[in-house]
Parts: sequence; structure tokens; C-alpha cells
Amino acid sequence: MTSEKKVIDLTEAASIRVKEMQKHNEEEGSFLRVTIHGGGCSGLSYGMNFDQNQGEDDYIDEQHGLRILVSREDAPILMGTKIDYKQSLMGGGFTIDNPNAIASCGCGTSFRTAKVEGTPEVCE
Repeated sequence: MTSEKKVIDLTEAASIRVKEMQKHNEEEGSFLRVTIHGGGCSGLSYGMNFDQNQGEDDYIDEQHGLRILVSREDAPILMGTKIDYKQSLMGGGFTIDNPNAIASCGCGTSFRTAKVEGTPEVCE
């Protein structure tokens, strides 16, 4: 059973970039899935990919014309997370601000929360 729930706050800049990537990869109309994986320097890592299928246990939200999926398992870890896209002279990239993260790695994509530590790996 799926339900609508806002877990992620996707900025307009991030949604524009995601739509550009959907078009480039011929994924228009697909969902943006935001995930958590074990690993990284701090124990957990973020993931984003396109998905054609909504699972039974997925939360779904629509922001700026994008449909976003988050699994029920990942939702508590991601609740309140803001995803933005920043462009600079050195290039561009997505930024993730997770209010649940209590520690993060210098790479910016690895973190841990007070309740979930994940499986840390050695940073190189």
C-alpha cells in the first residue's frame, strides 16, 4: 500500500537538474527514488536513481512536477532532508542537508544518525 508523504524537500533548482537528467537518459515520466545504503566513511550513504515502478511500501510525493519515491524503511532517516543543486565555477552538484545526521564525512554523501550507524568503510 502506498501513501503520499513529504519526506524530502526538493528545491526548484534540484528538480530542474533532475528533469534535465531524465531527458538526457530518456527517463521522462519516471520516479526519482531517494535511498539510503550502508557504507561510506560514516556508515550510511545517499543514493538517487530513476525508477519506473512504485513499490507497495513506498511513500510518494510530487514536487515541482517530479514524482519522488522513498521506501518506508528509509523514510525515518530521510525525514526533513533538503536536496538542492548548486552550480559554481568549479562545476555543479547536488547538496543534501539531513537534519537527522549527527556525523558526516568530508565527501558530503556519507553520514550516520543517532539511531542508525550503518556499516562504515575506510575512506581513501
